[in-house]
Amino acid sequence: MPQIQATVHSDLKTSFAKHPITGRLSNVTNIEAVKQSVKNIVLCNHFERPYLPNYGGNVLSQLFENADSFTEYQVSKDIRIAIENYEPRAVVEDIVVSTDDLNELRVKIVFRMRNVKKPIELIVMVERVR
Repeated sequence: MPQIQATVHSDLKTSFAKHPITGRLSNVTNIEAVKQSVKNIVLCNHFERPYLPNYGGNVLSQLFENADSFTEYQVSKDIRIAIENYEPRAVVEDIVVSTDDLNELRVKIVFRMRNVKKPIELIVMVERVR
């Protein structure tokens, strides 16, 4: 009787680190691959990707706005739309944006992978750099 294989999502590490034994590029699989993809979407601004002007969470453009509840709402809305449009493997359950410091945004994203019940938490800190 054939065995049912679990779906494997695979991607290259964003650091492009080599595997210590084989010397090939290392990869990440399943949950780590989806977390890395969601983080890339959050940190990408609009108009950074050719031919995809609305790709990304557009978080970096909000760093120099006034740190208030409207900015937090706008960032969470932009991230939710971006993940829903560009990451079909993730289902967003909650996004919490906080501005504890005037120079950074803390984005907590709770999502789950399709066909997986366990929620996954990803925290992304975005800081101003001058």
